Amino acid sequence: MLVVGVVRRPHGLEGELSVEPMTEFPERFVPGAEIDWRSGEAARRVIIRSVRRHGKRLLVSFEGFAGVDAARSLAGGELSVPDAEAARPRPDFYYSHQVEGWRCEDREGRLAGIVRTLEQTVAGPLLAIETPSGREALVPFVDPIVVAVDEAGRRIVIDPPEGLLEV
Repeated sequence: MLVVGVVRRPHGLEGELSVEPMTEFPERFVPGAEIDWRSGEAARRVIIRSVRRHGKRLLVSFEGFAGVDAARSLAGGELSVPDAEAARPRPDFYYSHQVEGWRCEDREGRLAGIVRTLEQTVAGPLLAIETPSGREALVPFVDPIVVAVDEAGRRIVIDPPEGLLEV
């Protein structure tokens, strides 16, 4: 499952919820779309009734959750879609699950670490890698630090600036 949004809190009295998109493809939030909601052990399939932009977030209402009290029951949950329903990425875009476990190495082929996750942050995408010494290093997943992505070889070649990590 791919997390595409986090439900933050109710907005207003009509059942809208403030949703923080966790996707590069917010166009997936459209009326009629079915999406999985999960919070802890609780999970259910919900249908989007309406969507509108509100700054960097979306105001979303779901069928069957009219009013602030009903909406409040969804607050704090994550919205997800199955991998098979993931939006087709643009070239040079990777989902975290695609690169997990890939080898990360420098230009000379020395192991820098193994990719644990690709995190989308406000500052941009970061590779979280486990270095050979067992510590975690965060490497910006941007040009010119990422030199090449070899999908067939499941490896990412990096040219980290001095001090970013010890290779």
